[in-house]
Amino acid sequence: KIGATMEYERVPRSEDPDDERRFRQRTLQRWRLSMLLSFVTGVTITGLLFPRISPCAPQRTVDCPVCPKFEMPDLAAITSSAAKQAVKHCPVCPQCPNCPSCPSCPPTKECQPPVCPDCKLQCPQPPPCPSSSLPDAATVAAAHRRSMLARPMKDILECAPGADCRLGSANRFKVLGQKGITLWMTGLSGSGKTTIAEALERRLLMELGKNVYRIDGDNLRTGLTRDLGFSPDDRAESVRRASEVAALFSEAGVITMVTLISPYRADRDAARAMHAKRGIPFMEVFMDVPISVVKARDPKGLYAKVAAGLIKNFTGIDAPYEPPARAEVVLKNSEMSVEACVDSLVATLRRAGVLTGHAMEGGLLPPDGGAHVNLIVPEAELPAKLAEAATLPRVPLTDTDTNWLQVVGEGWAAPLRGFMREGVLVQALHFNSMLVDATNASGAGDYSVAQTQWMQSDFPLERVSMPIPIVLPITDFTRRAIAKAKAVTLTNAAGQPLAILRDPEVYELRVRELISRTFGVIDDAHPYIAQLLAPGKDFALGGEVELLGRIKYNDGLDGYRLTVDELRSAFKKKGADVVYAFQTRNPTHAGHAFLMKDSRAKLQQRGYKNPVLWLSPLGGWTKKSDVPLDVRIKQHHEVMAAGELHPDWTVMAIWPSPMIYGGPTEVQFHAKSRRVAGASFFTVGRDPAGMPYSSGPLEGEDLYHPDHGRYVLMSSPGVGQMKFLGFEKVYYDKKDHTMRTPDKSRMSDFISISGSKMRKLAALGAKPCPPQIPSDLIAAKCIPPGFMVDKGWQIVSDYYQRQARAN
Repeated sequence: KIGATMEYERVPRSEDPDDERRFRQRTLQRWRLSMLLSFVTGVTITGLLFPRISPCAPQRTVDCPVCPKFEMPDLAAITSSAAKQAVKHCPVCPQCPNCPSCPSCPPTKECQPPVCPDCKLQCPQPPPCPSSSLPDAATVAAAHRRSMLARPMKDILECAPGADCRLGSANRFKVLGQKGITLWMTGLSGSGKTTIAEALERRLLMELGKNVYRIDGDNLRTGLTRDLGFSPDDRAESVRRASEVAALFSEAGVITMVTLISPYRADRDAARAMHAKRGIPFMEVFMDVPISVVKARDPKGLYAKVAAGLIKNFTGIDAPYEPPARAEVVLKNSEMSVEACVDSLVATLRRAGVLTGHAMEGGLLPPDGGAHVNLIVPEAELPAKLAEAATLPRVPLTDTDTNWLQVVGEGWAAPLRGFMREGVLVQALHFNSMLVDATNASGAGDYSVAQTQWMQSDFPLERVSMPIPIVLPITDFTRRAIAKAKAVTLTNAAGQPLAILRDPEVYELRVRELISRTFGVIDDAHPYIAQLLAPGKDFALGGEVELLGRIKYNDGLDGYRLTVDELRSAFKKKGADVVYAFQTRNPTHAGHAFLMKDSRAKLQQRGYKNPVLWLSPLGGWTKKSDVPLDVRIKQHHEVMAAGELHPDWTVMAIWPSPMIYGGPTEVQFHAKSRRVAGASFFTVGRDPAGMPYSSGPLEGEDLYHPDHGRYVLMSSPGVGQMKFLGFEKVYYDKKDHTMRTPDKSRMSDFISISGSKMRKLAALGAKPCPPQIPSDLIAAKCIPPGFMVDKGWQIVSDYYQRQARAN
C-alpha cells in the first residue's frame, strides 16, 4: 500500500516452501548487483579525479624508445614515488590571522587574504635508456669466466696422488714402463707442429711401444673448446683448457703432445706453472721457422687468404706471436729433416727418463728393476761383519765363482742380490728373464730372496732380463757342512772371507739341463762347460750376499775396476747426455776404433750433444787362448793415448764378469750389465761371445752362426730402453789406410784382417808393410799402416811372440 509516506506492508508468508527459497535467491542477487555497481562507480570517479590531483603528467606521456634487449624498470612506480616526495615538501598557505570568528577571510585591510606561494613541482624524469653499444656475448662470457676462476676453491676435497684414495705416480709409472709428460709444441701456423708430432707419435707408439696422445686444435674445437672464438681471452681459455687436459693425461702416465699455436707467452707460462705446481713434467718445444718459410709452405692456404684480405687478425701477420723465452727444445725444422727432429725429441725424452718407468739420473738408464744394487758392507759395519763371518760355516770359491760374486755384489746383475735360488734359476733357464718388484708394490716382490715355494701362484708383473745362470756349485761335503745354518761365509782359495751368504738354499744342480738350455750345443770340451761338468759338485747354493769389502786382485789393474756407482759418477763427470758401450776381449785395432767413433757420430746425428763411450774390456775368467787382461789394458791405453779414442769422451773401465762363450744367450747378459751401469746404447758386431767347437765331429767350426748373436740381441725381450748399434764386418782400405765398411764398387782395394789373422801376424812379429801393400799379409809378414797404433801393435806382437816361444 502506497500513501503520502512510503511504508512497507508485511506480505503474508506463503505456505509454499519454494516461495521462501526463491525470495532469498532474489535478495542475494540484488545485493550482489548493488556491490558491483558500487565498485564500478568508485573506479569511475577515481579515474576522473586522479588526473586533476596528480602533480605530474601521467606516465603514458613519457615517450621512451624501446631499449634493445633491455627490461624497462617500473616507470609508474618511480613516477608515483617521486610525486609523493615532491608534494610532501611543497609550502602550505598560512591560516587567516586574528579573525578567529570569521567564517572566511573578508577583504578588509586588517585581514587580507593570505597568498599561497606558487608550488611548482618538478616531475622526476624517467631513467635514461641504456646505451645501445652493449658488450658482446663473448666479452660477457670471458668476464664471467675470469670471475669464476678467481673464486677461492673452498670445501673442495681433492685426493692427492699417493694418498690412500689414489695411486701414486711412481708406482703407476713403474707398471706402465714410462712416465707422463706434456710436450707443448708451439709455433706459427705451418711451422711443422702437426707433421713432427704425428711422426713422433708413430715412433713412440709403433717402435718403442709407448702410450702417447696428441691434443691439437682440431680435436679440441670439435668438443672441449667448441664455445670459444679467437679473441685474446678465448685463446687464453683454450690454452688453459688444453693444459688442464694435458696435465690429467700426463698424470696418468701418458706422453701427451699439445700442438697449439698458443701465441701468447703468458698463457704458455701459465700452463707451465700449473704443471709445476702439480709436479708434472712439462717441456716447451718451439718450432723456430721464419715467417717466409711458413708462408711458402702454407699447407692450409691460410696465408694466401690473409694476403687476399679474406682473413684478419692472423697470428704472425696482423696479430702477435710471442716466441718462447726458455723452450727446452728448439727445432729449426726448416734446416732439419722430420726424422732428425723426431730423433732429437726422442733423445730429449730418453735423457729426461720419460721412456722408462723407473727413476733416471743424468740421462743414465736405470738398472733392471729400477733399484740400484750395492751389496758392499759399509766401512763402519765391517768389523762386526768380519767377526760374524769367523763364526760361520765356510764355503770355498773357485776363481770363476769369485768373479760371479763380484758381479752380484757390485750390482752388475741387478736386481739379483746373490747366487740364484732354484726358483729364479728355473725362470732364467726357461725364460732368460725373471719377475721382479723392487718396491714390493705387488706384495710379492720378496719372493726371489726367500726359500723357493713351488706352490707359489702370485708373482710380480715386471719381467727383466736374466739370460744366464749365476749359480754357486758345491759338493755334497759342503752341503752337509752347511746343514741348517742361517748364514755361511764365502772364502777365496786362500781362505780369506769375501762375503756372508744369508738364509742359504741348497738344491740339486741339474747340470745337463743347465748346459742344454744355456748353450744349446753339445760340446763337453767347451772351456766353460768343462768347468760345470767337473765331478763332485752336484748341488748348488743360493742366497743373498753381503760383500765384506771390495774384491781386489792386486794385479796393478784394480784402478780400472770401477763399481757400478763409481762408473756412473765418471759418466756424469764427463757431462754425458748418453752412454754407449763397446765390449771387447781382444786388442783394439783400427776397425774397432772406426766402429766406436762411427757410433758416436750416429748418436750425435740423433740429437745427442755429448755421447760418452764406455770402453769395457771383460775382466773375469777367459779361456787360455784369449789375450790376458793386463795386455789388453795396456794396449787400450796406448790407443787412447794416440788419440784414436779421445779421453774427453771415453771411459775405460773393466767389466768383472767371466766369459762363458754362450753366444746369443750370453750377449744378452753383456748388454744387461752395461745397462745397469747406465749405458743406453750397446755396439755389437758379428759373432759376439762365440767360439769354435772344442770337440766332436764339428770341432773347429763355429758354435753359433756369426749373425745370430746380434740378431737375437736386437730382438730379445727384457732389454728395456737400451738400443743397439749394429755393424757389419769392416775391412782394411789399401787406398786411404783405414778400416771401414767396404765399397762394393772397388772390392779389390779392401783386405780382410780377421782376429785369427791378426794373432798370426803378431806371433810372426810382422813389421809395417811397404807402400805397395800385398794382398797376402801372412806371406809378406807385414802389417798395413793404420791397422793399429804403433805402440799398441808392439804390445800385442810381444805377447804373441812370447806365447809362440813358450809353445
